[in-house]
Amino acid sequence: MHILVLGAAGMVGRKLVDRLLRDGRLGSSDITQLTLQDVVAPARPATAIPVEAVTGDVADAAMAARLVASKPDVIFHLAAIVSGEAEADFDKGYRINLDGTRHLIDAVRAIGGGYRPRIVFTSSIAVFGAPFPDRIGDEFLSAPLTSYGTQKAIGELLISDYTRKGLFDGISIRLPTICVRPGQPNKAASGFFSNIIREPLAGKEAVLPVSEDVMHWHASPRSAVGFLIHAGTMDTSIIGPRRALSMPGLAATVGEQIAALERVAGKSVTARIRREPDATIMGIVAGWPRDFVTERALKLGFTTAEKTFDDIIRIHIEDELGGKFVA
Repeated sequence: MHILVLGAAGMVGRKLVDRLLRDGRLGSSDITQLTLQDVVAPARPATAIPVEAVTGDVADAAMAARLVASKPDVIFHLAAIVSGEAEADFDKGYRINLDGTRHLIDAVRAIGGGYRPRIVFTSSIAVFGAPFPDRIGDEFLSAPLTSYGTQKAIGELLISDYTRKGLFDGISIRLPTICVRPGQPNKAASGFFSNIIREPLAGKEAVLPVSEDVMHWHASPRSAVGFLIHAGTMDTSIIGPRRALSMPGLAATVGEQIAALERVAGKSVTARIRREPDATIMGIVAGWPRDFVTERALKLGFTTAEKTFDDIIRIHIEDELGGKFVA
């Protein structure tokens, strides 16, 4: 099986690649070729599986055509710019998040001849905009209030329509906010959800720009990889025509996050969180969903690796900090 990962140098992309190489297979099929793409050079892991690392922009139609020319069996499409950057740079957001997706699926379509790969598109809960109920169910309207959410919603529609036309076998998974994200803070408006956990555990100060009663929908990086693997292997004939699914997760307020951090790591760690309200971030967050009912995804076999926010923090400590943190 040949697998193509777009956005392979990103946080979730790297973890997905690690999982694929560790397993050596996707579902019941051995991985015979792995192609990794990103705008920065993806790491070339030491492995017996042939790996090609491609540096380039998927929003370039020629690059998209090159990436699918070898007819990968499964394509994981994670390439995107994050919410805050897409909002700040309108043109870049649409070029990367929309044009990149369109170039990819049109390149697959152009091959023809019965080529019909599985395409897993990473969407987002940002496709939902206020006003919404306290818990968003599977029947709720997708009506985003940000450019990022709009770009993801259009991507979902394209994936569903091209699948309906038999051009490929697509599925869109709406990821919760992934927490705790390792590495450095990025431009995502949601970045503070991870920052207030990751930085204090590393002995650093973190800024909290919103009130502690803000509630949001979370999943760990470990769960995100599990969602992708399942989406790449599941029987899509049972999904039906609606090919976009909200993934399971965990609803928690910022205050509950901080309380969980204190239970896991102690007061000396939570003392490193500095409250500094930011009107721009608060305005963006006000239009985000808070909680979900994800019955479709659960019935189709999607599961999370955590039951509580304490679990999310422990997963971060295990996977990123070697089981240790700065008390």
